Amino acid sequence: MFVYVIFFYYLCTQFYVHAYKISNTMPEISNRGVEMPESPIRKLAPLAAAAKKRGTKVYHLNIGQPDLPTPQVGLDALKNIDRSILEYSPSQGYLSYREKLVDYYAKYNISVSPDDIIITSGGSEAILFAFMACLNPGDEIIVPEPAYANYMAFAISAGAKIRTIATTIDEGFSLPKVEKFEELINSRTRAIMICNPNNPTGYLYTRREMNQIRDLVKKYDLYLFSDEVYREYIYTGSPYISVCHLEGIENNTVLIDSVSKRYSECGIRIGALITKNKEIRQAVMKFCQARLSPPLIGQIVAEASLDAPEEYYRDVYDEYVERRKVLIDGLNRIPGVYSPIPMGAFYTMAQLPVDDAEKFCRWCLEKFEYEGETVMMAPGAGFYTTPGAGVNQVRIAYVLKKDDLERALVVLRKALEAYPGRVDA
Repeated sequence: MFVYVIFFYYLCTQFYVHAYKISNTMPEISNRGVEMPESPIRKLAPLAAAAKKRGTKVYHLNIGQPDLPTPQVGLDALKNIDRSILEYSPSQGYLSYREKLVDYYAKYNISVSPDDIIITSGGSEAILFAFMACLNPGDEIIVPEPAYANYMAFAISAGAKIRTIATTIDEGFSLPKVEKFEELINSRTRAIMICNPNNPTGYLYTRREMNQIRDLVKKYDLYLFSDEVYREYIYTGSPYISVCHLEGIENNTVLIDSVSKRYSECGIRIGALITKNKEIRQAVMKFCQARLSPPLIGQIVAEASLDAPEEYYRDVYDEYVERRKVLIDGLNRIPGVYSPIPMGAFYTMAQLPVDDAEKFCRWCLEKFEYEGETVMMAPGAGFYTTPGAGVNQVRIAYVLKKDDLERALVVLRKALEAYPGRVDA
């Protein structure tokens, strides 16, 4: 009898152990979820929030969120919405907005029709849908690095792979020779992706470089995805060369656009995908229909913002020119810091005299303050896929008013003087 009791007790304990294991396990998340990179721009946000909670003022140099006002015509359209129903819009976006965009692009010698334009939920969705429509799992995209980190995330979402071609801060992030591109091209290569003017470097591609890319696209029959959301912000006499200006590859190109930075309208989530390739548009529309429609209210604001007066554009442009001068001059006066002069957008990559820029950025938020203030920057390594690249670099956005930029530079100088991992040449 005693043996049976022991055996019964054993069975009960095994049952409970098994039940406990089942209740304390969960299915594994996908490989895609594991591989998805954290945003170098946002991942330190909890540390910034904690610093603010301690009473420290944080200068946000990490994110491209303009602080300049949205056009008044856009705000007025938002305030005066007179609808009894906030309905779905067409999956490709409102025709009236796409028609007005045709006139906007014509100012830049970009000739498109309303049918060539698909309105998306921000430029991010435009990139994702372009990848999903044009690439198969395992296909490769060549991207100059450093690059906007979310390109990697969108590629992973589409099952594609980013292959990076290195540009260097010492050469101002100019493109390498064509032979370097061809070393990466293989049977799986499907596309090239550029950002012009560039985020995160502020580099503006020259006509020669754009023609070089065009010739590669023609030679190997590739797609060319071009993120051109910063075209308003070019600070040199060099011309803006859009992919839509490149002859002979009209059916290979996809232009990515957004109103986020142009009108300080990041929150309305309105972008556009533009291509003359009918098959791409038909494929993209299937994804658009699956997500139903782009934001209704965002389109109302974006359409109205196209009527912003020239004075608005001029004032915003002039402000960024002045901010760029304050930031770049100030950075290059700090011992051990180097930043090339960005020719467009409102970012720069700066090289710091530190052992590890991410450690430094964390330290600034966790352990440092100067007169109750600190700085937040985006660690540069997050804009590279090559191991070890950008480890002593940060991306800085000059989206703060000039007085704040000057103060942030003082705080940065003091942080570099105090940082225990400082590395002097």
